[in-house]
Amino acid sequence: MKCPDNIVLYMHEYLDEEIDEHDEQLLKKHLQTCPKCQNYFHELEKAIALVQSTSHIQAPSNFTENVMARLPKERKRVGVNRWFRHHPLLTAASLFIILMTGSLLSTWNKDHEFSVTKQPDLVVHNNTVIVPEGKVIKGDITVRNGDLQVEGKVEGDVTVINGENYMASAGNVTGEIKVVNEVFDWIWYHIKKTSKELISVFN
Repeated sequence: MKCPDNIVLYMHEYLDEEIDEHDEQLLKKHLQTCPKCQNYFHELEKAIALVQSTSHIQAPSNFTENVMARLPKERKRVGVNRWFRHHPLLTAASLFIILMTGSLLSTWNKDHEFSVTKQPDLVVHNNTVIVPEGKVIKGDITVRNGDLQVEGKVEGDVTVINGENYMASAGNVTGEIKVVNEVFDWIWYHIKKTSKELISVFN
């Protein structure tokens, strides 16, 4: 015969001293006729007695520190992943900067060939671009991995990237003059150039 489901509940209420008189009578009556529930009830009583007998025992003052010290160390990858999850904006910004810098450095390392903006009347001699005397170049000139010598006039900007010499008088160039010889100057030049292009697209 199966015991009523509420008998175990009555046992716990009795041991917690929270049982009402009617339920207590039902529990005692059932325990007198059910050896299985009697054994279970006595096991509960012994467990409670054991817990009560050890209530005066206290852990050492440094118990928590010792346990934490013996736990396996958190792997660095887990800590980094947690930081990334808690700082999504910084992670995205850092990733953008890393990718942008990597792309620009890759272009810097690959781009060691001499090149010059196509403009009429320019003379190229041994990686030196010459604006001949008496000639007017209308537009920008960019010289990469070479030198620029302006003897005539340039109505526009002049940029020399990774070159050694730029020779011109101040009056021969009407626009901005930029000489880029360092990697970081080159990166900054490309960032400004990209920004100007984006602004011109939106305008």
